Amino acid sequence: MRPFFARKTFKDLTEQEIIALAISSEEDDARIYRGYAQMLKADYPASAKLFEAMAAEEDTHRTRLIDLHTQRFGSTIPLIRREHVAGYYTRRPVWLVENLSIDRIRAEAEAMERDAQQFYLKAAQRTSDTTTRQLLGDLAAAEAGHQATAAGLKDRLFDSDIQDQEGEKSRRQFILTWVQPGLAGLMDGSVSTLAPIFATAFATQDTWTTFLVGVAASVGAGISMGFTEAASDDGELSGRGSPIKRGVASGVMTTVGGLGHALPYLITDFWTATVIAIIVVFVELWAIAWIQNRYMETPFFRAAFQVVLGGALVLAAGILIGSG
Repeated sequence: MRPFFARKTFKDLTEQEIIALAISSEEDDARIYRGYAQMLKADYPASAKLFEAMAAEEDTHRTRLIDLHTQRFGSTIPLIRREHVAGYYTRRPVWLVENLSIDRIRAEAEAMERDAQQFYLKAAQRTSDTTTRQLLGDLAAAEAGHQATAAGLKDRLFDSDIQDQEGEKSRRQFILTWVQPGLAGLMDGSVSTLAPIFATAFATQDTWTTFLVGVAASVGAGISMGFTEAASDDGELSGRGSPIKRGVASGVMTTVGGLGHALPYLITDFWTATVIAIIVVFVELWAIAWIQNRYMETPFFRAAFQVVLGGALVLAAGILIGSG
């Protein structure tokens, strides 16, 4: 990309360059929408159809602009793109939104439409030609109404069953890719580190040593869980999504689960640190039970009984071992 000072400012563009910029922008937007459609076709066919329709509308805008340019300036269109103009709005590359949810992608499209509307309003103010001003004004109005158009297309293309299916599929993918690995990591980090942390605490009654053991156990468990999750399934057959995402979710939550009851041992008073750490443990265990109930549809009291009882047994084992 050119440095800022090497690019033209919008006010320095000629009318021909403004029209040429609009043509290239409409072409880019149509290609982006088709990229979204291709990306969503397998899992969200109705949404893919919506973006194909939006791309077709951008093609119509581009054709009208080319006709205008031909009438006023001839068939040779100057090469000018977004990156050639300082301060001109940019577009996020398709590969940067590949991993976003379907709702985030739709929001990205709405932002594109708002940017285009603002461009056409400013461009219309820069031209003295009546025909050009009228077309740019019409395109500004079209972009302003594009959100309504998209909503209308959505109403026509998405019946309630399709919307429910796509929403449920998106939710299921979120659970498989993020919630399940993260929950497994949180459970492992919260429970598996209890014994070594509290055994060390009661054996040494040294808060700093206990803190170091807790950090080592938490980080080590996080690295181990993250690599294990990432290497266990590439997600192609199971549909669980990117192994890197799952590994990150599992590893980070494992570390967080262990650090939760290790951090109180930064307090120098042993019993104060221990009481706070025990309170943190039970908050973690209840949080795990809530997540299981919220996302895994496990009855709350059953989840709480299983998790809290298991955690309490591991905690007691660590205290007993350390006291012995």
